[in-house]
Amino acid sequence: MVFGVVGVAQVEQTNAFEDPQKKKFTWTIENFTRLDNKNHYSDIFVVGGFKWRIIMFPKGNQVDALSMYLDAADSGTLPYGWRRFVHFSLAVVNQIDTKYSVEKDTRHQFNARESDWGFTSFMPLGDLYDPSRGYLVNDTVVVEAKVTACKVLNYQSYDSKKETGYVGLENQRQSGYMNSLLQTFYHIPYFRKAVHHMPTTENDMPSGSIPLALQRLFYKLQYSDSIVATKELTKSFGWDTHYLFMKHDVHEFNKFLSQKLEDKMKGTVVEGTIQQLFEGHYMNYTDCINVHYKSEGKESFYDLQLDVKGCRDVYDSFDKYVTVEHLEGDNKYRAEQYGLQVAKKGVLFIDFPPVLQLQLKRFEYDFVRDTVVKVNDRYEFPLQLDLDRENGMYLSPESDRSVRNLYTLHSVLVHIGGAHDGRYCAFIRPTLFDQWYKFDNERVTKEDVKRALEEQYGGEKELPQTNSRFNRTSFSLTKYSNAYMLVYIRDSDKEKIMCNMDEKDIAEHLRIRSKKGQEKKEVERCNAQAHLYTTIKVSRDKDLAEQIGSDVYFGLVDHNKVHRFRILNLTPFNLFKKEVANEFGIPVQFQRFWIWSMRKNHTYRPKRPLTSCEESQAVGRLRDGSNTIHNGELKLFLEVEFGPDLCLIAPPTKTKKDILVFFKLYEPEKRELRFVGRLFVKSCSRPEEILAKLNQLAGFSADEEIELYPELRSEPYIMWEQLDKKIPFRFSQIQDGDIICFQKSTPHGSEVCKHPNIPSFFRYLHYRQIVRFRLLEKPNEDDFSLELSKLHTYDDVVENLARQIGLENPTKIRLTAPNCLSQQPRPQPIKYQGAEHLTEMLTHYNQSSDILYYEVLGIPLPELEGLKTLKIAFHHATKDEVVIHTISFPKRKTVGYLINVLKTKVELSHPNVELRVLGILYHKIYKIFLHSEKIRNIHKQYRTLRVEEIPEEEKNLGQRDRLIHVYHFTKVTSKKHVQTFGEPFVLVIHEGECLAEVKTRIQKKLRVPDEEFSKWNFAFLSRGHPEYLQDSDIVFSRFQRSKSLPPWEQYLGLEHSDKAPKRAYAVTEASAAVPSKRRKKGRKGGQMPYPVPISTDVIPAITGTSQPQEPAGNAGKVGEIPAINLSLPTSEPGKAKERK
Repeated sequence: MVFGVVGVAQVEQTNAFEDPQKKKFTWTIENFTRLDNKNHYSDIFVVGGFKWRIIMFPKGNQVDALSMYLDAADSGTLPYGWRRFVHFSLAVVNQIDTKYSVEKDTRHQFNARESDWGFTSFMPLGDLYDPSRGYLVNDTVVVEAKVTACKVLNYQSYDSKKETGYVGLENQRQSGYMNSLLQTFYHIPYFRKAVHHMPTTENDMPSGSIPLALQRLFYKLQYSDSIVATKELTKSFGWDTHYLFMKHDVHEFNKFLSQKLEDKMKGTVVEGTIQQLFEGHYMNYTDCINVHYKSEGKESFYDLQLDVKGCRDVYDSFDKYVTVEHLEGDNKYRAEQYGLQVAKKGVLFIDFPPVLQLQLKRFEYDFVRDTVVKVNDRYEFPLQLDLDRENGMYLSPESDRSVRNLYTLHSVLVHIGGAHDGRYCAFIRPTLFDQWYKFDNERVTKEDVKRALEEQYGGEKELPQTNSRFNRTSFSLTKYSNAYMLVYIRDSDKEKIMCNMDEKDIAEHLRIRSKKGQEKKEVERCNAQAHLYTTIKVSRDKDLAEQIGSDVYFGLVDHNKVHRFRILNLTPFNLFKKEVANEFGIPVQFQRFWIWSMRKNHTYRPKRPLTSCEESQAVGRLRDGSNTIHNGELKLFLEVEFGPDLCLIAPPTKTKKDILVFFKLYEPEKRELRFVGRLFVKSCSRPEEILAKLNQLAGFSADEEIELYPELRSEPYIMWEQLDKKIPFRFSQIQDGDIICFQKSTPHGSEVCKHPNIPSFFRYLHYRQIVRFRLLEKPNEDDFSLELSKLHTYDDVVENLARQIGLENPTKIRLTAPNCLSQQPRPQPIKYQGAEHLTEMLTHYNQSSDILYYEVLGIPLPELEGLKTLKIAFHHATKDEVVIHTISFPKRKTVGYLINVLKTKVELSHPNVELRVLGILYHKIYKIFLHSEKIRNIHKQYRTLRVEEIPEEEKNLGQRDRLIHVYHFTKVTSKKHVQTFGEPFVLVIHEGECLAEVKTRIQKKLRVPDEEFSKWNFAFLSRGHPEYLQDSDIVFSRFQRSKSLPPWEQYLGLEHSDKAPKRAYAVTEASAAVPSKRRKKGRKGGQMPYPVPISTDVIPAITGTSQPQEPAGNAGKVGEIPAINLSLPTSEPGKAKERK
């Protein structure tokens, strides 16, 4: 028998086979006993496009048995990577009685490593050589080989769309049942069109809308080129991952989906579509025999469940469905007024739907084993189903007999496996013509009618006898792949059901959204399959001519802008050359490819032409052997030669002495560089021998004096040397792929052109930088671009910029460098002459940008950077109102200068009053500034400085007086610490003074009502721990001078709720005529950095909370905040400090 390609489940999951070819080959061997050779070969025969032969060992292959093998006869000449799957049998024919022939069969995938396969112990030699056995008759042995060969399809590269025109659905764990039914519904065009006409909008989310998710799924099945995912649809069902792991079946899902769609279609233009397609009706009746009584009931169905067990085919199941049951004996029928009666009970069909769904009962409950079992019995179903047969035996009397119930099989849904495991697939005829397709989740393959029908009937399959003489028992194998659901379409409704479906039936928003998603997925698919392909970038003379002088100056070509081919790694290079011929119109015999190589001097040049041996290799192997970067690319230069008549000619034979050199022409007057051609030169020849040819390429006169410069390197620095025309090329180290630039000779000392020769021109190109300038206030919009040099200094850049915007004083320009990561301005601008070169301005974290931001100031930048802007809150001695000033001071000035300026701006209690400057943090006094302290040393943590008048009592402190800090606080019990608030102040206390006396002075100072003040508690706090005081306690004794504690760590605390009188703030912000400074991003909650300490020589040691202490002597960083002088007297203008 001839073997078909019948794959078990494991094979079907890993391989698929196409175009099976079968052949029976008979080999008659005469003079068998006189064969001397150890092995004997048959004639060659062809199956599946491959040459085969049988190898026989008449005396056995080191065994006492006949050995026979099938061999791929031409394996040595087959292309790289060939494979062929073969199912074959070998037989020694019994010439007396063929039923005793010895036959063995097997399967094997033949390849270069395993090109022969068979049986070492085929049959005992004693049986073979015994003439009475019938295998050796008249010294002749007859051998038969039956071979079915199929080419293996590698599913890593298999393309369902390309092979069949259809795509598969992604399998989500256990979703094969769903995929089978979805493919069936999709291939019913009327159903698909109805789904697309369900109203959806672009604002709907597929994961929350069943109609939109199904529309997108159907759209992708129609237009996608790759596997379609179903996750959106299952999410719209509300299914989670756990649900997908659970096992379901087609019948269950069919009911679920039909119900959902029926509900969603209500109130739309497609309402009732499910009923129109799938709904039929039948009549249950009970007819009494002895009395005139009949009971009837009409019911609808979307599918019919037909018995498989005990039925031979679909017709048997329908016969059983309408079989009349006799109700008699103990099973009589109770007929209302007639009591128990003998009756007939049955079912007849009123009408069948246009699309008939038949669910086959392949699963049933076994009460003996107490489990569900699968019925694998043979069950046949026809291509055409006639439900009007035998004069409409299935129809009720009231059915419409004018409707012809003749159906054509559209799809077969198959279950493969047992009762508790297995998977689903579907065989579908999308056009109801002969061609069947198997939709097996992700894969779609073409199948014949036998595979779709007969092999899905179920039942058992007989296995061939391996040796009928010694084993007469026949073995059979249960077929676990069988039909589970059948879909038929009524012939009279074919035209309506199988209607045309085009883009106009699809909502525009769906087309737009799906195409975007498809494009994204295509990119992802290409990336996922990138390892299977090689990208070949082919550059030609045309590319060099187009790019050199416009996009390319150093080197020859930008490989990202040349023609590229995406070729499978296993493709022979010679086959790729044919594709090049089709693309460029250059016949294969006129092509010569050069491979590119990176040199030690970091230049990339064509290295050598490919050899004939390399061109016979696969593309992937050639790439791996030549590409040291391993980026999946192969870069080639295509050499094409033309004869005098500009006709294509074969490339000349290249010897070791021939050097391929490329030539560029530089024209100083035009400041242009262009590619003029390439030449083969002899390594022993001199440059002067080709001058005439170069002049011809450039269009110069033959005797024009020219200068030659080989292009040596451009990175990291430029290297150019003039080529000596009298020295042979080999002594100048010229080799294949080198570039020589040439120009007309320039007279000595000529300054006609800005870049008179090639080295100066390339130096200009090397350092050229196009900078895009943007206004700082419009950071996302280019204002203009300037061509600058990377060597330009800060002054060069601002001068060019000032010239462009028409500004006379370049120092009024302030530049800001870009953040290369965010493409936004950096927080701090570039200081005046703060960058040495343009390159430094454009580099950030080793990344370069081509953007600079600028702003025009009202005053020169050096003057601006010499200022420090301070916010000052002035506290009057007798008034509650606090006035705030924002003033810019020269950084070199002192705090005393600040006080003198402020006196001219505020109202004082009397002209000779003294002022002091306090630094307040966290409602504590952290610093009282000395008059001699420089303004540049005022730390930026003090956002607002407090300036207040010094009371008379504090000016002349005696030995028995002490100045202490007084803070308001509340006790936070949950956190076991105190929290300060309000305005801190200093207070003079006297030796021997009790708390009651101090309280009186504090109440008078703060003007707190008696009732409120009586609720206050007073405490001495050291390191944040309160020690509550009584009115009789001496306060002075608590405050001792200490070098270990800063003043704010011990203080007199006033404990009360935060309802203390608050001063009114009248903000008098001075207006600025120039842009204000930009604020740095601070910490959350306005917290300051580490606080600056006060000097214990100025303020006696007093108490405070446990704030961290900064080392003494550090009063701030010089020049931290560039600011603007808003109200500065002009008596001492000062000079901006020059940058060293």
